[in-house]
Amino acid sequence: MSINVINGGIASPIGFQAAGVEAAVKYQNRKDMAIIYSEQPCVAAGTFTSNVVKAAPVKWDMKLVEESPFVQAVIVNTGIANAGTGREGMEFCEKTAEKAGELLGIPKEAVLVGSTGVIGAQLPMDRILAGVEKLVNAKEHSVSAGTDASKAIMTTDTVNKELAVTIDIAGVNVTLGAMSKGSGMIHPNMCTMLGYITTDAVISKEALTAILKEDVVDTYNMISVDGDTSTNDTLLIMANGMAGNPEIKPGTPEYEEFKAAVHFINETQAKRLAGDGEGAKALVECHVINAASKEDARTLAKSVICSSLTKAAVFGHDANWGRILCALGYSGAKFDPEDMELYYEAADKKILIYKNGMDAGYSEEEAAEILSQPEVRIIADMHMGDFEATAWGCDLTYDYVKINADYRS
Repeated sequence: MSINVINGGIASPIGFQAAGVEAAVKYQNRKDMAIIYSEQPCVAAGTFTSNVVKAAPVKWDMKLVEESPFVQAVIVNTGIANAGTGREGMEFCEKTAEKAGELLGIPKEAVLVGSTGVIGAQLPMDRILAGVEKLVNAKEHSVSAGTDASKAIMTTDTVNKELAVTIDIAGVNVTLGAMSKGSGMIHPNMCTMLGYITTDAVISKEALTAILKEDVVDTYNMISVDGDTSTNDTLLIMANGMAGNPEIKPGTPEYEEFKAAVHFINETQAKRLAGDGEGAKALVECHVINAASKEDARTLAKSVICSSLTKAAVFGHDANWGRILCALGYSGAKFDPEDMELYYEAADKKILIYKNGMDAGYSEEEAAEILSQPEVRIIADMHMGDFEATAWGCDLTYDYVKINADYRS
């Protein structure tokens, strides 16, 4: 299998166009609306927030992904989440889709929508509809257009997150493009983050859905910035079939190749979200090995990543392994704390910090040096079985509180 990373993003696959424009939905002097458009109808799959409080665009997209015969466009705005907005919020989703459909010559049922930002505020529909018109006029098939779109969906993100790869399917070059946003209120259980994938592959809706729902468990659902599951979490994948490859079917090498490409994209983008957590200085990874079951491994890794005390210790470069042990202990997974090991790792340096129920006699200076790196890895060897899992998060800094204390202002 060979996955080739190329220069590009959401508009890289054949037949996909994108744009990002200024619509002044909430922000001034920055791009805040984006479009993804396919020249041909697409099959689509999606996973969405498990939060009982679901934003209007999540409800709209869930219905379309489930019931619409095809989709062909996505309109996204930042600044206002269109969550907690009642019937009016749903009507605004429909008006947005109607406007885009009218301008693109497609049914409103083929237009997905996305929103991210402040909860409880109503969308300024005059600006939204004007923004849709700008997007339709600006969309194009280019790397720069994809980059503009990825920047337009940012809120408190410090960097845009885009990616494109190519794979070989039965001698045909197939491309996948992606863009994501998310920096705070990140604790996806899907399966405020938004993720989009486009591909020109020929694949059925059923196969696309199976791949996405299986993969999200070990990628986006294994990250956390602050433990808050957004009302707007959405991950969508659209396939227009314009590459012309033989249909990708389950049980074939081509299926595994495509599945691996989706996993590569999701894991890469998920880690970028975790590393760009609000105020973060470091990406923190917890790799659990030799757990009793896959589910235990996931539970243990996520528990460490979600521990505020562990996150604060990484920020302070404090090798306080007691916080990690505590997080493992309250996770709900069973293990023997007298028969396990903990390690810190960064770059090419790795040290043992805890073994067989006690301090392993490590150097505090060496541990602090590891914890001061931009990417820090915590390894937990449970000595319970043969299963492993990885979770990603970030350190907890003063800036996280500053950002969220005045988020609405």
